[in-house]
Amino acid sequence: MNEENIEEFKVRGEELLAKVKELVREGNVRRVIIANEEGDTIIEVPLTVGVVGALLLPVWVAVGAIAAVVADCTIRIERTEDSAEENGNG
Repeated sequence: MNEENIEEFKVRGEELLAKVKELVREGNVRRVIIANEEGDTIIEVPLTVGVVGALLLPVWVAVGAIAAVVADCTIRIERTEDSAEENGNG
């Protein structure tokens, strides 16, 4: 059975790309949502297991462009964790 966890991070524009890359590298990320200071969604990126490297290049370009025009923003990520693995039954 899968559980979804949502985490939020407030970052400055210049920190945005590095933080998104860091979060994606950690794994278990299903979706990345970047919102402006008012909470309006700017971009929502669904991620699938195994998407890495060059396949994420368009995402990094878009996030970099957003970072250039926003001062502060919020990153919301949805993680999927297998509760069976957490309990040692996986």
